[in-house]
Amino acid sequence: MQRSAPVDPTKMGVGKAIAVLTSGGDAQGMNAAVRATVRVGIYTGAKVYFVHEGGTVIGSARCQDFRSKEGRAKAACNLVKLGITNLCVIGGDGSLTGANEFRNEWSELLQILLKAGKITAEEAKHSSHLNIVGMVGSIDNDFCGTDMTIGTDSALHRIMEVVDAITTTVQSHQRAFILEVMGRHCGYLALVTALACGADWVFIPEMPPDEGWEDHLCRRLTYQRSIGNRLNVIIVAEGALDHHGKPITCDIIKNLVTKKLSFDTRATILGHVQRGGTPSAFDRILGSRMGVEAVMALLEATPDTPACVVSLSGNMAVRLPLMECVQVTKEVTKAMAEGRFEEAVKLRGKSFENNWNTYKLLAHVTAPDVKSNINIAIMNVGAPCAGMNAAVRSAIRIGILQGHSMLAVHDGFDGLAHGAIEPMTWGYVGGWTGKGGSNLGTKRSLPARMIEEISLNIAKFNIHALVIIGGFEAFVGGLELVTAREKYEELCIPLVVIPATVSNNIPGSDFSIGADTALNTITTTCDRIKQSAAGTKRRVFIIETMGGYYSNNNMCGYLATMAGLAAGADAAYIYEEQFGIHDLETNVEHLLEKMKTTVKRGLILRNEKCNANYTTDFIFNLYSEEGKGVFDCRKNVLGHMQQGGTPTPFDRNFGTKMGAKAVLWLTEKLKECYRHGRIFANTPDSACVLVMKKRATIFQPLSDLKEDTDSEHRIPKTQWWLKLRPILKILAKYKISLDTSETATMEHVIKKRGTV
Repeated sequence: MQRSAPVDPTKMGVGKAIAVLTSGGDAQGMNAAVRATVRVGIYTGAKVYFVHEGGTVIGSARCQDFRSKEGRAKAACNLVKLGITNLCVIGGDGSLTGANEFRNEWSELLQILLKAGKITAEEAKHSSHLNIVGMVGSIDNDFCGTDMTIGTDSALHRIMEVVDAITTTVQSHQRAFILEVMGRHCGYLALVTALACGADWVFIPEMPPDEGWEDHLCRRLTYQRSIGNRLNVIIVAEGALDHHGKPITCDIIKNLVTKKLSFDTRATILGHVQRGGTPSAFDRILGSRMGVEAVMALLEATPDTPACVVSLSGNMAVRLPLMECVQVTKEVTKAMAEGRFEEAVKLRGKSFENNWNTYKLLAHVTAPDVKSNINIAIMNVGAPCAGMNAAVRSAIRIGILQGHSMLAVHDGFDGLAHGAIEPMTWGYVGGWTGKGGSNLGTKRSLPARMIEEISLNIAKFNIHALVIIGGFEAFVGGLELVTAREKYEELCIPLVVIPATVSNNIPGSDFSIGADTALNTITTTCDRIKQSAAGTKRRVFIIETMGGYYSNNNMCGYLATMAGLAAGADAAYIYEEQFGIHDLETNVEHLLEKMKTTVKRGLILRNEKCNANYTTDFIFNLYSEEGKGVFDCRKNVLGHMQQGGTPTPFDRNFGTKMGAKAVLWLTEKLKECYRHGRIFANTPDSACVLVMKKRATIFQPLSDLKEDTDSEHRIPKTQWWLKLRPILKILAKYKISLDTSETATMEHVIKKRGTV
């Protein structure tokens, strides 16, 4: 990011025209990107055009005419006649490469049109250069330079819905289950599916199995049955190959398992079901953020600016040279063709590489012969949330593979104080990845009032390190344990807090396990509620989300804001952005005007404790009274349904990786803290929160985060998502000011791959 002199965002696009098109295969979330591009373009004063059949609401197609120069000249003529010099392309690498070639030959195309008399010299002068910005829409996540492409997360939702449904029937009959997912050249969907469902084996194009994989696979499946698992899961990417370039298909694997092991085996090929359905909350927000960034990139571009693609790096929107990304994507294909598979994995990017390394760690099922004599305890603290069990499973299995003895603490700090502690085995946590809630049991109690009992049990059970998975109580509880180190030497052990809460309110961390599942629950509910008004017309829904700060809650407005962005809300009231009666009046007037358009329904989200006086009932009554005769109101309080349900693919994968990282970090920290025959850890960096910050996961000392904590309201003092609030309002067609002083700079893929 770089800071520049602020400009009036509503004047940035005056006199300019933007065209938006979707090309290639459709992907869920494209419509959100189109919507954001159009509305932000109009907000800046630009003229915005659709290119139809460019699914999506404007149609998506693979155009043969565009492959010829004659076809491209025809396309150029259409743009010139409308004064369009800014093109936003949403598609895969083929579409984006074609768009870049179109830009490179733009001057030549203008000359062809001039000679043919199809455009005037004045028109050619006005359209002397073409700016191109791309957004990657592809369910395969096969474009290098971005962590996630638009549509990937939604495809994972479709896949996991099938896996969860089939798992129940396969377990009933004790079967092996083989699932083929899309990915002719990229194994991302297969790899993340394998992590998210705890598969026994995954086949991906980037990393063919070793020679003799058939025997290895059979040994692994046999072992899983021997330890009591009734279910075997094998995930196959459609482009999976062996080391000789021979395809590995569902049928080949099925015949192998059936003949060699006599297992009852079923195979399913998902096909295009992965492309369909409603986009996930993640894809809607990703599409919206990318659309905003694309418009800004187009309007800030000069004739010397290379065509760029806006992408996601960690939690940040970045701009990358389009052809650098295309080049690296082609390098992956070349590396695979030449047998340089380790390099192919690295070229895919840090996100893919981390997923592969985590899978490799968890794929081993044999504990080492030599034990470490280390005992690590794991506990859940605070409210339950989806993804907690995935983190526990991963932490326990990684610990076992490190030679440690893993202990489960039931019912949070209460269990630690009362000795509700038991050893855990590999098989005990089987199948936990897809289960919601907390299988260990969790409570909100803090340790300060029972610190004596806790220290005695840490000594009694010989606990050398502690993993605390939970929300704000886990964070505060960790701080209390650190403070008590001065008095109780037993507490001088390494500990790590893994953020897991639907409220996403842990200081220092951009994301918490469980927040994505809650967000999808709210978004899906909003969709259904809005659909219920399809035949009624002129109805406004007021929906209350979690996030109060009294007793067992907190004031964080993350869920209300992000669900508002994902569901297309007209307003989202939160504590962090104070509002008064004037703001409420403005929102009512906005809805009165909206009812005069073709969209005759409204959606208002309210954080449950955003304001003590402007309650959900108050807002409902106000809207009902002021909208009388124009629209009627309904209200819904979502309550604890936001904490329930099965985890989303994101939370399963996130929890799995966080659990693994935590135990690996503790393993190294224990080596540092081993002195004179015992563990002694009392430095600030021996008690950390594993946070996701912008582009990386880092271990940040608990003590360092105290300054960034609003303890009274149980929220961080700085929250990244507040910068997305203006986008929510602009997309709802409010005339507000957008801060343009901080802009994303063009980065380079090669440098990025080497440093992130």
